[in-house]
Amino acid sequence: MRPTSIFFPLASVAAPRWLTRVGAPLVDAGCWAVALTGATWLRYEFDLGQADLAGLARITAVTVAMTWIAGAVSRLYLGRYPVGSLDEALGLAGVTAAVCLAALGMDVLCGTPSVPRSVPLIAAFLALALSVAARLAVRCYRDRRARPDPRSAHRVIVYGAGVRGRELVRTMVSGGAGNTLPVALLDDDPALRNSRIRGVPVRGTWRELVAVAGQTGARQLVVAVPNPAPAKIRAVKALARTAGLDVKTLPPLSEQLQPWMKMADLRNVDVTELLGRRPVDTDLDSVSGRLRGARVLVTGAGGSIGSELCRQIHRFAPAELFMLDRDETALHGVQLSIHGEARLDSPSLVLADIRDADAMRGLLRELRPDLVFHAAALKHLPVLERHPDEAWKTNVLGTMNVLDAARRAGVRRFVNISTDKAANPTSVLGRSKRVAERLVADAAGRTDGVYLSVRFGNVLGSRGSVLTTFAEQLAAGLPVTVTHPDVTRFFMTVPEAVQLVIQAAVIGASGEALVLDMGAPARIRDLAEQLIEMSGSDSPIVFTGLGPGEKLHEELFGEGEQDHRPVHPAISHIQVPPLPARTVLARHSRFGSAAAMAELVESPRIVAPRTGSPVEMDRVATVVAARSGKRVEPR
Repeated sequence: MRPTSIFFPLASVAAPRWLTRVGAPLVDAGCWAVALTGATWLRYEFDLGQADLAGLARITAVTVAMTWIAGAVSRLYLGRYPVGSLDEALGLAGVTAAVCLAALGMDVLCGTPSVPRSVPLIAAFLALALSVAARLAVRCYRDRRARPDPRSAHRVIVYGAGVRGRELVRTMVSGGAGNTLPVALLDDDPALRNSRIRGVPVRGTWRELVAVAGQTGARQLVVAVPNPAPAKIRAVKALARTAGLDVKTLPPLSEQLQPWMKMADLRNVDVTELLGRRPVDTDLDSVSGRLRGARVLVTGAGGSIGSELCRQIHRFAPAELFMLDRDETALHGVQLSIHGEARLDSPSLVLADIRDADAMRGLLRELRPDLVFHAAALKHLPVLERHPDEAWKTNVLGTMNVLDAARRAGVRRFVNISTDKAANPTSVLGRSKRVAERLVADAAGRTDGVYLSVRFGNVLGSRGSVLTTFAEQLAAGLPVTVTHPDVTRFFMTVPEAVQLVIQAAVIGASGEALVLDMGAPARIRDLAEQLIEMSGSDSPIVFTGLGPGEKLHEELFGEGEQDHRPVHPAISHIQVPPLPARTVLARHSRFGSAAAMAELVESPRIVAPRTGSPVEMDRVATVVAARSGKRVEPR
């Protein structure tokens, strides 16, 4: 809850109603007192010594009392009008006129004027100006607080600067559309170029869409033109595809208010409503000291998780934040979302491929990061089932390259981002990520730093997630495809996933994998039905059947892994048996990528951390060794 402002008692959203009712008349009464004093000073040519100060005090008391009475009668101070609106200004003008007439009437009743009769008239204009100025200051203060943060907001271009476009922009900048920020407007009228609506510039016509999208880092185009010509819309959508923009069309208000439209259609869908649980708070304040002043490297910085990681890490003021990706456009977008500008020659942007071992060693030797967050990976299960060699090259060898470079560069903390599909894996994706977890555990035994993994389920709102897929199908009027009527998955939001990753950098022990408690798994069919209902669509659900490697129900823990929560009540710590890189390479040369990953999920030789003598295996490794019948050796 935001604290009530000392200087703006009307501006705090969390202010109690009684404070608003008392604060507004106090401000207006103060404005009258200042205005009467100023008008008297002007009337006596800047010499208050000539004035009747007792009479000035009497008329000030009358105006203060009348301000409260007139405001109460007109209900001005009961929230009748939005603060700073034209309606409130007109109501305030009426109250001011009533107070001025009361002041003049008092002189008529008393017979002897308290002050010259010109003073109340001059003071009325001054008091009205001061009161309106105070309310405009409150409105500006509220608007500034409500405006989405440009560093993390979803950037949108609005096509159409007419009435509908202006109202849409006002809604967005006031926070009424969630974390969505308009960064530019386009309109066919060239006379509107360089004009501004609530601070958002009109950058040109629709023909300049590609250039404007590149300059602003926008991700979406909203068409707010009434009854647009079909040919023009096709041309606009073609340019939007060229610029990599998602296109949305604002329906006319007449359609929004038809009886068949549900109220859910008039608001944004909050993905947290689809979780069926409260988002987990991982208390990022406790990790601020670890990140502040540190040199941090994020691989896969252009992806959904990587980009949000960069934005959240930036809040903690690291000494350096290096963002590594092989996609230059993605790097451009994440830098723009953080700094509001994108300088591709910035040393914080690192264009490289984790598959290149020499490049990784050279980069980390040069950058010398204190912390590495490894988010670079291939993640789409069906694609990797068809192309297991790509999973091997990126998820296994790429992780091995980054780990080797990190150890050589003396990285103190390394956090690998894994997936729940690594628990009892049945797919190429799951096996490749499980092997990566074991490689991290092996690196943990070869360095004094803390090297660990973080495992979580599907991330709502990330690129390629079921939420975005369903939304695109509904927008196109297509059937919603679900693999199986009973298929379930664990879900979390992007902020939850990122907070877990950052928290892991502090609370995790070397060689562990951390797992977030995501509550009960959600049935995909239920999620699809909720989205169909929210959209008001009548699209059917089509069941396509489980594909190769897909599970009906995902798991968070593999066989022998124990749910242990020593630090945070919602974060489990599990031990991961190490897997030496030489074993990985040997199995690959013998069996190939797909077969090697299947065997390396639990290798034939499980070794304990290096201590110079045989040590007792941890509980997980013992269980795995016993079940597999394999020999346990110290390294």
